[in-house]
Amino acid sequence: MTTDALLPIVAADALDGAARRELLARPASEDRAEIVALVRETVRTVRTGGDAAVIDYARRFDGGAPDRLRVPPQELDAALAALPSADRAALERAITNVRAFHAAQLPAPLSLETMPGVRCERITRPLDSVGLYVPGGSAPLPSALIMSAIPAALAGVRRRVLCTPARGGRVHPAILATARLCGVDEVFAVGGAQAIAALAYGTETIPKVDKIVGPGSAWVTAAKQVVAEDPQGAALDLPAGPSEVLVIADDSARAEFVAADLLAQAEHDPLSQALLLTPSRELALAVRSAALRQLQALSRGDILRRSLARSRLILVPDLDTAIELSNEYAPEHLLLQVRQPRMLLERVQNAGSVFLGPWSPEPMGDYCSGTNHVLPTYGYARAYSGLSVFDFLKRITVQELTEDGLRGLGPTASTLARLEGLDAHALAVDLRLNALGTAP
Repeated sequence: MTTDALLPIVAADALDGAARRELLARPASEDRAEIVALVRETVRTVRTGGDAAVIDYARRFDGGAPDRLRVPPQELDAALAALPSADRAALERAITNVRAFHAAQLPAPLSLETMPGVRCERITRPLDSVGLYVPGGSAPLPSALIMSAIPAALAGVRRRVLCTPARGGRVHPAILATARLCGVDEVFAVGGAQAIAALAYGTETIPKVDKIVGPGSAWVTAAKQVVAEDPQGAALDLPAGPSEVLVIADDSARAEFVAADLLAQAEHDPLSQALLLTPSRELALAVRSAALRQLQALSRGDILRRSLARSRLILVPDLDTAIELSNEYAPEHLLLQVRQPRMLLERVQNAGSVFLGPWSPEPMGDYCSGTNHVLPTYGYARAYSGLSVFDFLKRITVQELTEDGLRGLGPTASTLARLEGLDAHALAVDLRLNALGTAP
């Protein structure tokens, strides 16, 4: 692939509506239907075959089956003991920041009288069990474990079960060490769609969970969606696909910074996408030049070339148009590298996570600022939020009426029930009103 095909510069103001939609289109997975069909077969096989099916899939797709599905505690201890001190310090600082930000999200109890004698409350209860999925394909991602394990612990989840691939039969030691730092004891050496199926339905060794969280490949994402459709399966956290970033920059931005931000997300996956919206042609040209230069020194060059061919540097007439297009695209990561980023932030409607100014590179959110990096992609930021403590809590409402409360409000409920033609609803209220000596 020649560099001419990478990061093309396109002027948005010259495009009509259809061309603009095409400009903002995500890379499509041409074999989506085939992936879903194969994933459904995997789920059925694991559901009926249990551990044996999981091990067979590991042997076929992970370069060898693990000696045992559950990683023994002594391996977690050994991995932590062997972890270089600098790596441990970095992980612990990330855990501290993630814990601080997510602890602040814990909701306060809600209780109020909507009218005299009528009290409404909202209480929270943690999920009983969650599956934490951590990818381990092209790179181990201990940061993904921190982002799910810490909020789950803060919410009070009783059982946190980690599944992660064992390449060549062994889980990466950085993930095992992070599991120990996060207090996760149940670790299983299994990845892919088979791990999602095992968590959703349980096997002889792997426990069934109520919800599965964490990023993954197209196969993992499809499996999460398949098991979430089944009431006997497990809920999912949020829809997700390949990683993506959109940068809005004016002529005050540093081209080398913007280029590096685009590359940081593009290196995740060949289907990842990086977009720049800028009114400055000079900046777009400088960003393209810097990105192609930086690309030469990066280790994931093949992935980057394929994803950069799906990426764009888009010229817009002004920042108003840039924010309009950004809200239409609804990016997973939105970087505002403009003179007054907080003024532009006020107009952001759709984004997974926002990074303000030149000193807020996206990897800070990926690793250690404290926010969560499990975010909606593929435009789902229009309706979904990133992972938080709330994803591990159930919110239950409570109501309590006194006799005077029912006397005052009961006739309203009775009237509305009859308006809807639900006379059994009305009867449940009227019987009580009669017992209180109050005519319905």
